[in-house]
Amino acid sequence: MDKRIITLCYRKIIRADATSAWDKMVHEDSFMEFRIQAQNFSAGTNYTSYAELLRHAPDAQQLPARVAPAVTGYVQQLGGVIPDILNTLGRRFLKISSFQFEIINSDIDDAAKHVVAINFFSELLVWHDTVNNYLLVSALNAVAEDGVVNTELFQLQPYLAIQTLKEI
Repeated sequence: MDKRIITLCYRKIIRADATSAWDKMVHEDSFMEFRIQAQNFSAGTNYTSYAELLRHAPDAQQLPARVAPAVTGYVQQLGGVIPDILNTLGRRFLKISSFQFEIINSDIDDAAKHVVAINFFSELLVWHDTVNNYLLVSALNAVAEDGVVNTELFQLQPYLAIQTLKEI
């Protein structure tokens, strides 16, 4: 049987009504940084929303990259493990390979309109099998002893996708 090597992407969307402390801090700090950075593009205009800035302000597409450093420390607090995705034993297990910050919507004058996403990309995994809507995977570098490899079984869920697939 061919080996299937995958990476997963989990898109964590964070809104003003976030309930976890981590989500609230990411929301607040990314909004504060958005307000600061957006002033570089909105000065002398009446544009306050992210969408208006993208349409009318030159180089406003730089805003996500300029706001991202405000959340980098929070991503580091996760200890290299993707949040919210649990195996069948209730443990977080997916290691972060990289992440990408995204501004979905925002307005300089209204924190309630500020919506961001952090796209977490997993390290390479071996996809062994699918059982109903569960994936059975192992780390690519897992050491097999006598042909036995430690695996993780987890349920597919909204905002989780197979990002890359390679059969070898």
